[in-house]
Order: sequence, then structure tokens, then C-alpha cells
Amino acid sequence: MPTITAEIASGSVFFDAETGKKLVLALEDNGVDILHRCGGNARCTTCRVEVIEGDAGEMGEAEQAILSTKGDLAPNTRLSCQIRCDGDLHVKVVNQASVTGMDAGTRPVD
Repeated sequence: MPTITAEIASGSVFFDAETGKKLVLALEDNGVDILHRCGGNARCTTCRVEVIEGDAGEMGEAEQAILSTKGDLAPNTRLSCQIRCDGDLHVKVVNQASVTGMDAGTRPVD
């Protein structure tokens, strides 16, 4: 099982994720109130994470297309709804419901 380390507003969380599970779901299932306003369809960019360490896999066309519309992103920025947990990852969660005051959004499907 991959080990996920997530930097969030209140500190760091560590957990084991099911291999192949979407990162956004693994985060949410382990108590991280990550935003995902489009339901995991690579359309809104609210579930962004910065990959600090580990291999998040190749970026698909839909993810590349939407992230290219945002000009101020770090080069290690990815959408957690497009990452499958296949290896250990250390990420920084960019948007949390508790910080933004927004509803997290519809839970993405796996």
C-alpha cells in the first residue's frame, strides 16, 4: 500500500492508501476536507495538490489542458482527482473546505 503524506492547513497527515485509488478520494477518506467542485472530472482545478516528493504518474490530456489555463501554478501542481495512488507520495493540499469556507463539492467517483 502506498503511504501518503499530506501537508494541510493544520499540519501533516500520514496514511496508507489503497493501490490504484484516486488521490482525492484517499485524502477525503482519511479526513482531509479537500475541495473537488467538479466531482473529479478535471474541469475546475479546486483539488490541486503540489507534489513534493514521489511519482504522481503521467499527466493526461484533460489535466494538462485545464492546468494550462492557470498561469500562476507551480510546475509540480497536479489535480488529485487525476492521480492514482500507485506509490508513496508527499503532497501539499492547496484548497480545503475548512479554509475557503466553500462546500467540498460532489464526491468524485472512483
